[in-house]
Amino acid sequence: MGKIFWNGGTLLSPVPPVLVSCGTIEKPNIITIAWTGIANTKPPMTYISVRPERYSYNIIKSSGEFVINLTTSALVKTADFCGVKSGAKTDKFKSCGLHPSAAEKINAPIIDESPLCLECVVKQIIPLGSHDMFIADVVNVQADDRYLDPETGAFDMQKADLLAYSHGKYYGLGEFVGKFGWSVKKKK
Repeated sequence: MGKIFWNGGTLLSPVPPVLVSCGTIEKPNIITIAWTGIANTKPPMTYISVRPERYSYNIIKSSGEFVINLTTSALVKTADFCGVKSGAKTDKFKSCGLHPSAAEKINAPIIDESPLCLECVVKQIIPLGSHDMFIADVVNVQADDRYLDPETGAFDMQKADLLAYSHGKYYGLGEFVGKFGWSVKKKK
């Protein structure tokens, strides 16, 4: 088996295609973001990378808030639509039949249809080139109780049927194959 060498590129995948809500309940907007992830555990921090020419960019920059709403297979068409259409010309909540609801700790709305919503407050904006990275504290998480394990209270990612995105294509996450630490766990 040989290796082929390519120039540097954005080949780390899959990534979560998330619906980032911003604005207010009265004037909400959504942008689909695939450049996101966890940046720190304590305090809990995340990031999103947004092109400055996107309509949501200035909303997030001026408010200093956004919500990362995880997507499911049922929301795949919505995720695609919200990544292609501009909020400057389209009410994405109305067009997609989504419902904005109040967040607990910020003014940006959550998306009711999302199984997990991370309320975020921007701490730093780093210009990187094509995108600026918004590094944010996760100040609250709202989880749909339909996806909680009744015994542990943990969020069941497989039951939620979350999406993954890889180079222009959407995928369901698939079946559970192991958990952290199981490879070295001592047998009883």
